[in-house]
This record gives sequence, C-alpha cells and structure tokens, in this order.
Amino acid sequence: MTPRIPGFDYQRVTVADGVSLNAAVAGSGSPIVLLHGFPQTHLMWRHVAADLAADHTVICPDLRGYGDSDKPFDADGEVYSKRTMGNDIVALAKAFGYDRFALAGHDRGVLVGFRTALDHPDNVTHFLALDVLPTLDMWDVMGGLTGVVGFHLFLMAQPVGLPEHMIGATADEFFGHFLDIWTRNPEAIPAEIRDAYLKASREAIPSIVADYRASAHIDVEHDRVDRAAGSTLRMPVTAMAQDWGAELGFDAEALWRAWAPDLHHELIASGHFMAEEAPAEIIRAMRELLKR
Repeated sequence: MTPRIPGFDYQRVTVADGVSLNAAVAGSGSPIVLLHGFPQTHLMWRHVAADLAADHTVICPDLRGYGDSDKPFDADGEVYSKRTMGNDIVALAKAFGYDRFALAGHDRGVLVGFRTALDHPDNVTHFLALDVLPTLDMWDVMGGLTGVVGFHLFLMAQPVGLPEHMIGATADEFFGHFLDIWTRNPEAIPAEIRDAYLKASREAIPSIVADYRASAHIDVEHDRVDRAAGSTLRMPVTAMAQDWGAELGFDAEALWRAWAPDLHHELIASGHFMAEEAPAEIIRAMRELLKR
C-alpha cells in the first residue's frame, strides 16, 4: 500500500477535461499548496505539511503525470507545459473553495509554481521556490559541471521514443541514481518512501519525460515571451538553495531577482531534497514568507 501523510484526507479532484489529481489535504485557515519535485510525489512534503496544517489549510497534490494523479498522453507537446500544469493548480485550489493561496514548490514543482504565479498573479499570494532556477535561466546556465549534474535534462529533451526506452530499460537505477546523489543525508528518505518514489516513477515514465521535454521547448517559449514583456512575479518570493559555493559558476540570487523584485534568497546546508533533509528550515522560511 502506498504510504500516506498521517492525518491528511485524500481526494481525487478533477482539474481539466479528463484529468484528475490525487491530493492530500488537512488543516484549516489560509491555504498553502505544496508542489513536489522529481523523482518524488506529494509525500516529500510529509514533515512540512504536518507542521503547517496546525494553522493553515494545506493541499499537497501529485502533479499531473506523477504519483497517483492522471497521466494523459502528450499528443501535441502542450499537455505537460507548465502553463497547463499551473492551470491545474488554480483549478485544484478553487475546487477546495480558494481563489487565493500561497504556493511552494520544489524542483519540478518550482517550475509549475513559477508559471502559475506569472500567469495567475491574482491567485498566488506568496511563492516559495526550493533549489531550482526558472526554466529559461536553467537552460542559460547549463554547461560544464552544471551540465554534468543536469544530464537528465538533455536526455529527456530528446524526441519521443529514445529517452522513454532508455529509462524504461533501467528505471529503478535511473530514478534511484538521483535519490542517491542529490541527498546529503540518505536517512532523510527511508526505505518505504524511497520504494514509493521508485514505484511511482517507473509507472509514469512517458509522462515524466513529457514534463521534462516540455521544459526544453514550449516552457522556454513562454518564459521568453514574459522576459521580453518585462513580466515579473508580483507577490513576495523566497528562493532557497543548497550551498554549492562558487563551483557552479552563476549567481542564482541575481537570476531570481530579475523575475522577483520582492525577493528573499537564502542558502542552506542541505542536499537537494531539502523538505525532507531540513524540514525545520523550510517550515521557518514558509512562515516568514507568509508574514511579508
């Protein structure tokens, strides 16, 4: 049986024609939506969500294409655009009765949250981004050591067929590789949770690849339009990253500030999976963000 976040109710919520999301919800008060990363599910928020639910309504969905949410076929390259996935999140919040909500994302969830906040500024009150750059900036800095770390971005950007076949031939090793090398504290992802992530990922290879492929194509186009128009995030934003030092060769804070005038940027001692490795830091940052 798939693990669940204790104390949370689970619902399937229709967010678009033929697409329903699996969502865990608990608490009461002003709403916070938490978006997971790769290769994970909503379970990555289990520590943070439990704390925030003490005085907020907390909604943790599996993104379309991931976990127990629907995985529609990507016929036109737009099914997994971050614009489409962001529209899912606005529809999800409205289904629970909320037009305005705070939003936090990790990894892929940052990219969905970023597009949601740009496209729906009247809906998103605050935005917390964990350990990822916006899509356009991510590709701009991808090279050298950064390109080695992000090799999977190039693999999954390839045309339909090759990446799905290659990943499918060694799915647990492929997804497990990232769970191993991106964490500083392996105990932060216990065996039961790791197994759930691997099972969910190997059952979603085509949709996960489609999500990444969209980030190399249509998502870049959307970001370029917004950059040319001078669009920025209107709400308070906190961006947190693990402290790599200078070895990656770019200024993450400056890149984020170009999009987010009201920005707090923070480096923390953690691996990539910081909501699981350093949940107290993420809870603190979220609560401080909500006061701004």
